[in-house]
Amino acid sequence: FFFFSQETASASPVILRVDPKGFYLYWTYQSKEIEILDITSIRDTRVGRFAKIPKCQKLREVFNLDYPHSTFLLKTLTIVSGPDMVDLTFHNFVSYKENVGKSWAEDIMAIVRNPLTYNASRYTFLEKILVKLKMQLNAEGKIPVRNIFQMFPADRKRVEAALSACHLPKGKNDAINPEDFPETVYKTFLMNLCPRPEIDEIFTSHHLKAKPYMTKEHLAKFINKKQRDSRLNDILFPPAKPEQVQSLIEKYEPSGINIQRGQLSPEGMVWFLCGPENNVIALDKLVLYQDMTQPLSHYFINSSHNTYLTAGQFSGISSPEMYRQALLAGCRCVELDCWKGRPPDEEPIITHGFTMTTEILFKDAIEAIAESAFKTSLYPVILSFENHVDSPKQQAKMAEYCRTIFGDMLLTEPLEKYPLKPGVPLPSPKDLLGKILIKNKKNQSISGKRQNSLKKGRNVEPEIIEQPMPMDAEDTVWAGDVAEEEPEEEYEHLGNLDEEEIKKMQSDEGTAGLEVTAYEEMSSLVNYIQPIKFDSFEVSAQKNQLYVISSFTELKAYDLLTKFPVQFVEYNKRQMSRIYPKGTRMDSSNYMPQMFWNVGCQMVALNFQTMDVPMQQNMALFEFNGQCGYLLKHEFMRRPDKQFDPFSVDRIDVVVASTLSILSGQFLSDRSVKTYVEVELFGLPRDTKRKYRTKLTSSANSINPVWKEEAFVFEKIMMPELASLKIVAWEEGGKFIGHRVIPVIAVHSGYHHICLRSESNMPLTMPSLFVYLEIKDYVPDAWADLTIALSNPIKFFSLQDKRSVKLKD
Repeated sequence: FFFFSQETASASPVILRVDPKGFYLYWTYQSKEIEILDITSIRDTRVGRFAKIPKCQKLREVFNLDYPHSTFLLKTLTIVSGPDMVDLTFHNFVSYKENVGKSWAEDIMAIVRNPLTYNASRYTFLEKILVKLKMQLNAEGKIPVRNIFQMFPADRKRVEAALSACHLPKGKNDAINPEDFPETVYKTFLMNLCPRPEIDEIFTSHHLKAKPYMTKEHLAKFINKKQRDSRLNDILFPPAKPEQVQSLIEKYEPSGINIQRGQLSPEGMVWFLCGPENNVIALDKLVLYQDMTQPLSHYFINSSHNTYLTAGQFSGISSPEMYRQALLAGCRCVELDCWKGRPPDEEPIITHGFTMTTEILFKDAIEAIAESAFKTSLYPVILSFENHVDSPKQQAKMAEYCRTIFGDMLLTEPLEKYPLKPGVPLPSPKDLLGKILIKNKKNQSISGKRQNSLKKGRNVEPEIIEQPMPMDAEDTVWAGDVAEEEPEEEYEHLGNLDEEEIKKMQSDEGTAGLEVTAYEEMSSLVNYIQPIKFDSFEVSAQKNQLYVISSFTELKAYDLLTKFPVQFVEYNKRQMSRIYPKGTRMDSSNYMPQMFWNVGCQMVALNFQTMDVPMQQNMALFEFNGQCGYLLKHEFMRRPDKQFDPFSVDRIDVVVASTLSILSGQFLSDRSVKTYVEVELFGLPRDTKRKYRTKLTSSANSINPVWKEEAFVFEKIMMPELASLKIVAWEEGGKFIGHRVIPVIAVHSGYHHICLRSESNMPLTMPSLFVYLEIKDYVPDAWADLTIALSNPIKFFSLQDKRSVKLKD
């Protein structure tokens, strides 16, 4: 490949490689200089015309770009990386042969998209450090000790002591031969640098007293008692047997003699608890595992607000790249604020109206969406238009761009099985695979003839299709406000205008009510997602038009869900709702999405450019189910025969209790600092105590701090399918270290290492927390005896006998 830089206008021949374990993409220059890119930081790969093309004339000449028969576009490869969706770097390559870049692009993304890339075991992350050290060799082909100090910067003296314990040089100008630092020596180095006294304690409590090892029987008992979900059926999920655990001893025990004897040492226990068998996440929930054949309204849909903005709502920069990044992150509903373009081009634009945010061309946004829509997920994408283009010509242009650029991806007609009739359910995500749906106002009020009579200035009484049914005022739940993006229809005023006023309106290029031709162009593209002004839950139920959607600001939606929670849930069983941030969030902050998920709102739209706690929760939850952007709602939020009130505790089938002990941390900071951990439960309002925090560590040790505290108890989690645990590590003084948000239904019981994520949900290599988690069925105190009697009758009756003997005595 050639590597070229737009900034320096230079091109250099390089060799591009991926290390054998798939941790890093790296390229070597002829000078032997090496550049390394962490695979987890890669967000996209682009080829052909979507890759970056050299701008300066010098580079264009080097690559024969302006030749009539240039094959340059068959050789391009751009790799996009960055710590978040806004701060991006583009690495540009040109291959010597055609179509080489294409296969590289596909293979790189296959590694990036593998769920285990982000959710690897603790040991895999430790292995990653060794791989990097062995890639960064000096001119003599050795590992500079300086690099080891840089990799573990928190306590230099401890690093020196650990190197000495392995009989390795420890001077900052020394270097280590890679052969002298194999995996076995690296493990010894880590055990000396980061001893694990808390795991030694666990080991001691489960092995033969006075013997420094665990037998196969002890290990099997430990796995069944501590690492296994107590709710599993023994017949369907048989417990581990001693002969099965021999393979684990062979895999993790460092001593060959112990392996022959079927024994596990304390060090073997450490590596076993760092292995993939003890991942805190149920990996089967990361892949696509849910039923995707239910109506669209039965899913939570990953949704973005003002997608084009990279920063604030008032003066931020707009970019088509944000559409790509949101879609690549699994978002399935993006927003386009469309405004009229200025002469002479009259190209429609996207911007945040009446603010100082920059503009982008509508066409550029559509091209970005077309290229990125189905890279991460094949399930349908919804384009939510906020349409302020009051020009028939420009709206026709918008519709034409959608048709030509999206092509067959655009759903222009309803599916035969799902006509747009009252009572007919919406199609499923599976029915709409690979399709783009448009949410734009659909004009059904004025026919073509009426348009002509309007032009002649006649008084017209337009038909208003969306007439609310006459009802008693006290029986009706009125929503009052109109959603921002639903401009009031102005048809009712037209009858009162004289010819002069109509001409004046037309000379100003009209208002929403006059743009019938334009509306017809865009209207014809709208089918299953038709926005209307919300009247009331009763009116919606009577009309039963399941293809109709209403948008609510967070304030309006909060008002409705607190006053009418059951009706809101019922509404969301049938049809869709979209929630978006209130207009005063000029800093692009987000509201907590949980309360709107609790009533079944499908499109809870957030500002994707702001990685605050709400967005972290959204990113973490939608990582599951194959990152497809759709999560099936709980059956209580789908079935018409079940009533669900998120504020009530009645009628819920599965209630669980959770216990979480924060035991220790590993490599939490680059500095020697005191640290603490916070744990929070997101769920239904009636779930028990939600937030805990550990004490600050007694000493400034960030390499292996230990907390000896009472377990955090969440004794009642009402609907585990809706709940998630957020665990955050902090430095003293409140500096963020890393966090993890995990859905309760995807958590494994037992001792686990939790590898932390950055604020933008990217995996961090170094920091982890070691915890003990227990998830079990919730049992009210009054039923405790009966539960024991049912689960273990022999034990129960023997206890009863002992009690009666004591009473007699």
